[in-house]
Amino acid sequence: MNIETLREQTPGCNHKIHFNNAGASLPPNQVLDAITQHLQLEATTGGYEAADLKATEINGFYESTAQLLNCKATNIAFTSSATNSFARALSCIPFQAGDSILLANEDYISNQLAFLSLQKRFGIKIIRAASLPEGGVDVDDMKRLMDQHHPKLVSLTHVPSNTGLIQPVELVGELCAKRDIYYLVDGCQSAGQIPVDIQKIKCDFFTATLRKFLRGPRGAGFLFVSDKVVQRKLEPLFIDLRGAEWIQPDEYAPRMDARRFEDWELPYPLVLGSRAAIELAISLGLDEIQKRNLFLCTKIRNGLAEIPGVNLLDKGTNLSSIITVSIRNHKAPDILNGLRAQNINTSIGYRNFALIDFDAKQVEWALRISPHYYNTELEVDTLLQVIRKLVA
Repeated sequence: MNIETLREQTPGCNHKIHFNNAGASLPPNQVLDAITQHLQLEATTGGYEAADLKATEINGFYESTAQLLNCKATNIAFTSSATNSFARALSCIPFQAGDSILLANEDYISNQLAFLSLQKRFGIKIIRAASLPEGGVDVDDMKRLMDQHHPKLVSLTHVPSNTGLIQPVELVGELCAKRDIYYLVDGCQSAGQIPVDIQKIKCDFFTATLRKFLRGPRGAGFLFVSDKVVQRKLEPLFIDLRGAEWIQPDEYAPRMDARRFEDWELPYPLVLGSRAAIELAISLGLDEIQKRNLFLCTKIRNGLAEIPGVNLLDKGTNLSSIITVSIRNHKAPDILNGLRAQNINTSIGYRNFALIDFDAKQVEWALRISPHYYNTELEVDTLLQVIRKLVA
């Protein structure tokens, strides 16, 4: 990677030291140009007409996303966010009262809330697999619970947002495939950060956003849907004319690809911006991105470990580009705002964001630092220097 060129293509690098890529990355010029050029075209040509003129480029979004995930373009739907993708996928599972969902303690808060809502409304049982002492879901316990409870759905967050953990999604996928259990993977933090291979994960749904490590626009996400789901004609609870054909006054036929899960109205500037972001990630190589991020994270983690009063919270044999620390005798807003005063962006995770995980770690909040490949060693040194002063 030519880090200097990548930073020249990123206007935000001129203004901020950005270590909040797990929240929203700094978008590059390629993304900004794709969005603004299509907005200009809509303004001068008309929205519907602009979409028709750029149909080939818009369809390229599905091809590029399929390349990113190692699947087919017909398996991809555009959505507004990972959470929106997750809800659409969840809504198509044919749950009945008494069915169970198997998940991990570290799963993302919005997913946990969605499962609790199903439990509250429809009598769905939630089963959580144990976590290993060294971090991560206990795959053997997941296997035991699958065979004991025969869950309708297994759900796992690939890279939880509240910890540096990378979950063993491929091992769990093997177990689900052998038992024909629907498998939903939240890839909100993994897409664009580490290689993702749907053929190895063997999931039925994979949800992601563009704004995080893919460096795309906010308000954009995607959903992978397996051929099995399409062929069984599972469909989102609220389907519109994008996803189905109205064939009789009281009958419709669902579309036979993943766009069954889309809405007819799409924000085409964001679709094109998303394509540009995905193609940048592909051109750089996800293996290279992961390698660069590991280098930066190792430097940050080693530096933080030497600062008195700072406690690294991350567990797991494989760690991601999300670093979480607790800081004794300091309040979260003071640390966050102290860093912002030095033009350093980070974020705070609170106990209610990750109730089970944070209670196990006995913390009320954590500072989250999430570097990405365009960050520099000098920025890392500056971050560590400012934290030392703040906690002194």
